[in-house]
Amino acid sequence: MKPAISFIGGGNMARSIIGGLIASGFEPDRIHVSDPQADQRRLLESRFKVTASPDNASCVTANRILVLAVKPQVMQQALASVQRELLAHRPMLISIAAGIRIRDMLRWAGCELPLIRAMPNTPALVNCGVSGLFANTLAEAGHRKTAEQIMQSVGAVVWLDRERDIDTVTGISGSGPAYFFRLMEIMMESAREHGLDAEAARTLVLETARGAARLAVNDPAPPSDLRRQVTSPRGTTEAALKRMEEQGIEMIVKSGIDAAIHRSDELATQLGDT
Repeated sequence: MKPAISFIGGGNMARSIIGGLIASGFEPDRIHVSDPQADQRRLLESRFKVTASPDNASCVTANRILVLAVKPQVMQQALASVQRELLAHRPMLISIAAGIRIRDMLRWAGCELPLIRAMPNTPALVNCGVSGLFANTLAEAGHRKTAEQIMQSVGAVVWLDRERDIDTVTGISGSGPAYFFRLMEIMMESAREHGLDAEAARTLVLETARGAARLAVNDPAPPSDLRRQVTSPRGTTEAALKRMEEQGIEMIVKSGIDAAIHRSDELATQLGDT
């Protein structure tokens, strides 16, 4: 029998993981969710047929795997509310909250437990996400396998050797969808400025993005080779890329990613000091 899983927090990311688990064959009656909002609980129960309650403690006493799916700002409060149950039942913890370090979560929990941090991204909402995972020293091979299976229900998984690498994952894949969305915005604006209607611009840009991503996933060649294949000498693509390089596209993108990584580390320090 598969282990039971509880979620403290029933927001978008928790719902995406629950949906992925059920789609992969996990029994809804083995999933328990706590959330303070009655509307959220009704939505979870009607959509997934899982058990939902306002009581965090019930999540810990009933299950052995506990997913912490609350906002970073309320993580301390959530863990403090179940300290007694955590000590009594010693569950495995998985945190999908951004910017909260393991040492701070365990300090708030009041005991040492196997804990795995997972940094998913929003494409998990459509089962196309990717998550970076890092496990503390108390997490054994079985814990790691369980966390991997849970996060694979909504996309790919990458294991990290250092907890600080979570900040890099945040800057690359956590924030990454927004970078691509911004590029899509710019391309659509350009298409409209050159006379295409909004619907045509949207279709051309989104299907190009979809096709380029699928090609990059399915072709073992690195993106640099794929770029060269579509860049004919003295052609239109070469003209576009040359102008972008002249305007500093590499520096702009890398400096933006650096800013996201720095901010992730900064937030972890600020939230951990509370």
